[in-house]
Amino acid sequence: MLRVLVTGAAGLVGGEVCARLVAAGHSVTALVHRNPEVRANDGRPVAVSGSVPGDVSAPQFGWCDARFTEVAAAHDLLIHCAATVRFDLDEEDYRAVNVHGTANALALAELGRMAFLHVSTAYVCGTRDGVIRESDALPESGFANGYEASKAAGERLVQASGLRWAIARPSIVVGEHTTGTIRQFDTTYAAFKLIAEGRVRHMPARVGATLDFVPIDHVAAGIVALAGQMDKAEGGTFHLVSAQPLPVARFTGAIGAYPHFHEPELVAPEAFDPAMLPALERRLFKRVAGLYASYFQRDPHFDDSAFRALTGLHCPPTGEAYIRRLIDHCIDVGFLAESATA
Repeated sequence: MLRVLVTGAAGLVGGEVCARLVAAGHSVTALVHRNPEVRANDGRPVAVSGSVPGDVSAPQFGWCDARFTEVAAAHDLLIHCAATVRFDLDEEDYRAVNVHGTANALALAELGRMAFLHVSTAYVCGTRDGVIRESDALPESGFANGYEASKAAGERLVQASGLRWAIARPSIVVGEHTTGTIRQFDTTYAAFKLIAEGRVRHMPARVGATLDFVPIDHVAAGIVALAGQMDKAEGGTFHLVSAQPLPVARFTGAIGAYPHFHEPELVAPEAFDPAMLPALERRLFKRVAGLYASYFQRDPHFDDSAFRALTGLHCPPTGEAYIRRLIDHCIDVGFLAESATA
């Protein structure tokens, strides 16, 4: 049995990781911030061993020396899920949570001589195309947004820490594979909703661009598997991805296959001018959909050989049938309209 501290435990991935750790018989302490509820992806409360409030962006998580020392000594492993995943923040906001927050978590792990499993993103590769290997060096530049750059900066801190560390890199995390279930709709889903409902009808997209959507259950199972084999995972970076790049045109086509949804027009980036969009669409593109436009212009092929070799896990199929399950779940719970008149 491991004694595990999970930061970001109230988040989407953190909550499901906690649920699976508890199910595997581990003792789990949840670090929470504004939201104290730790829930699995299906919405069930998770019976963690304990919960502690703290702010990862604050030195010592805002705790006194005694509390910091007490928590450090009580755990064997720190799984660092806490991060801001928004794409519209200032650089200082990313630095506070994704960089300084990682440094603060590393300080706690170092004090307690804990192993450190860091949850990052596969898109630390930046705007590179082609095969992206788990062992590739982190780029110094070429990131599409502040989120990617800050996650790469956090990884550099982990790699330089001297701790027993491993890094898990999910791609675009979406609903559970069998049912499409997801506990909360944010980030990618916000842009998806605007596109499906026809409020954003044009997207800049490069011919041959692909998306790597990965089910949350594969990601959480992978993190738990790595946690249980930290002796073998130590010093490694692991892609928790579908490894099945889906052409953007097939993704938008799956949306358009629903008669009451709209398939956006994909425009070559060099011919796309947001200023020429209708006023409402222009505002929505700038505020939401445009933040994700770079993902319609890349073609990374994430290799997950090291992850599969260590854990024996592989992602199930994520083609159009899976996309339809994601859409159907959005309709079933009312996130998307059931019909044109709904």
